[in-house]
Amino acid sequence: MMSELDRDHVGLSDTFASRRYFRKFDVITRHLAGVAAQMKAEGQLSAEEVEILTRYMVSIGFTFRALSMKYLLVGRDTGQFFGSLAIDTVDSGFPVFNELLVMANDAMQARQHLDGMPGPEALKQQMVAKIVGDQELPTKLQFALSQRLYYEELLKGALFWARNDPRVQWLSGVEPRRRYLVHWAVYDSQVNLPVIYMMEVEDSNRTALPNDERRWPEVQAHLMGQSLAGLKLVTIAKGFDEQFNDLHPKRVRRVHLGPMYSHSFTRQSGPLREVLAEAGGVPGQDWAMAWTIEELESEQVTEARVGWFSTAEREVYALDPFGGRGVDTGATRTERSIILPERPYQVLAEKNPPGFASVRKFVVSPSGRVLRY
Repeated sequence: MMSELDRDHVGLSDTFASRRYFRKFDVITRHLAGVAAQMKAEGQLSAEEVEILTRYMVSIGFTFRALSMKYLLVGRDTGQFFGSLAIDTVDSGFPVFNELLVMANDAMQARQHLDGMPGPEALKQQMVAKIVGDQELPTKLQFALSQRLYYEELLKGALFWARNDPRVQWLSGVEPRRRYLVHWAVYDSQVNLPVIYMMEVEDSNRTALPNDERRWPEVQAHLMGQSLAGLKLVTIAKGFDEQFNDLHPKRVRRVHLGPMYSHSFTRQSGPLREVLAEAGGVPGQDWAMAWTIEELESEQVTEARVGWFSTAEREVYALDPFGGRGVDTGATRTERSIILPERPYQVLAEKNPPGFASVRKFVVSPSGRVLRY
């Protein structure tokens, strides 16, 4: 049973609904790596980019695993109220931003909580004693164990947080021109979705960027401050280009993971609603996941005056020339894809609704095979 929290956010307060939701996302996150590998095979992503994307997808999976432990006993009488998982049923299908903020706070205190809890084996022994001796369901002990498992997951780390600060990876070159791939990610609070950024940067400074105690912290702070889905890529790239005279952003990619649509959990509209409703009769087949990649490329370099006696390189970015869309999107190109199981794809192909012709379809099977249409 779902209780209304506000217009768009719903709390999963039923045990079985909550577990179905987490099982669905476990399947989806495992398929994402296969889709990234398919894009690499088609030459749309480099090996380095696939490795980075896969790492973030694995971390998203760890985040969902931790949340599934936290809410394992939701809807049961555990002796205390601990809430329910709040998901965005309209804009994303993902948990709301606040869930990740609370999780980050819990992670800071995970060791303290674990030190004050019995170990897993002790809790299991108490459960057996409760079942055999008192002939009662050990719900409160089950809850205690689920919370312990939750804090253990947080302590392991490698989760996807609300902010995942920039990291840098060397690609090629030596002094005076090194090329790096800088990547970072956020959980966008406006749309409740994971967003991953990758920027290819040429460094013309004598000190390598990762070893520069002045520039690297400034770069990290600047990029995190610009990580808003509402900002166009060209705005982000130009701002970076003008802020750092010896760092030259040659290409920027932004990957939006989601929304996730499900006949059981979200309130989608349009043709997709009918497609998922018709496919909903097959267990595990009533979902679809959007995947959007925005890309901005530099097409030439100019010189700009900085100060009285010096100049600096400035990038000129290529915008999508078709119908002036590049000015609106702020990107060189935007690729929209949808990932879905075989049954929804069959229904989508039969109905052939308008608006989906230009969307790439990645069809996944239970065995992990990925086909593109």
